[in-house]
Amino acid sequence: MQDQRRHQRIRFGQPPVVKIGFGGMLGEGLIENLSLSGLMIRSSMRLEVGRLAGCEFALFGSPLIDVPVTIVSLVGDLYGGRFQAGPINQIVIDDAINAALAKGDASILSVHELSGRKVMRISGGLNGALRNDFMHALTRVGVNEIDLSGVTAIDQPGLALCLVATSRHGVEIGEQSESFASAWKNALARPGTSTGDGAE
Repeated sequence: MQDQRRHQRIRFGQPPVVKIGFGGMLGEGLIENLSLSGLMIRSSMRLEVGRLAGCEFALFGSPLIDVPVTIVSLVGDLYGGRFQAGPINQIVIDDAINAALAKGDASILSVHELSGRKVMRISGGLNGALRNDFMHALTRVGVNEIDLSGVTAIDQPGLALCLVATSRHGVEIGEQSESFASAWKNALARPGTSTGDGAE
């Protein structure tokens, strides 16, 4: 799983703040997603594609990560950056990602084909921040089953997404972590459980 995750995007329930240094200016942004190779930053600061920027951030109590980033894309106020990190920074970033996933502060959503069936796998936090990726996988890619064995934390919007998947799209809930299984059992036992939460 470790090597498989190396290029997957990590999403956050609460986007972490990043301090940015560029062209002698200092500013801030929010990390929209992160991988071991780079990150997406939302910022009002004007950065230039092809140029280097300094980024400093911590992930939910991790050690401070200070890494140069080459800006590779721009859409509106969303910048894509590729890390120019050495081995020490790679280890610090990987450790911070693993800790954030274990606490449910970060999430990975991926879709794989297994025996002719499309399986969506969620690791880390199952929360409302996954809504766009979750609904895209559900309605555009098509999903037969959801593997929730790697879920470490769940919130109400995350449960609502699963209710939409099962009741409106006929998706099966597959493997489950202990924390998900307990929350799911409670959600299904509630009288009047509804999927009309605007998730679609």
